[in-house]
Amino acid sequence: MSETVKIYHNPRCSKSRETLALLKENSVEPEVVLYLETPPDVATVQKLLKMLGMSSARELMRSKEALYKELQLGDSALTEAQLVQALVDNPKLLERPIVVSHGKARIGRPPEQVLEIL
Repeated sequence: MSETVKIYHNPRCSKSRETLALLKENSVEPEVVLYLETPPDVATVQKLLKMLGMSSARELMRSKEALYKELQLGDSALTEAQLVQALVDNPKLLERPIVVSHGKARIGRPPEQVLEIL
């Protein structure tokens, strides 16, 4: 495979572990980004949103996390820039895992979804 496949991975998440295992079962050795340790920057979050076909950073957020409610991220007055910054500042809120390949991205929920872009 000429292009590197990248997975934004949280080893403590079962779906993330399942997705990583699925990639390896399909002979893909992805670049693993431990996004909780090295959070994506604003430009990366914006690029991921575009590759995922999402119109708002809110779509990429784990809205059931207590932190989402604490930070009042459901507030419709927040700008897109504020939402993206919230993801950068709080990578725990990022929906996971995200697999990137060939200029496209998919969230591994269910894990099989990522096979569409390999």
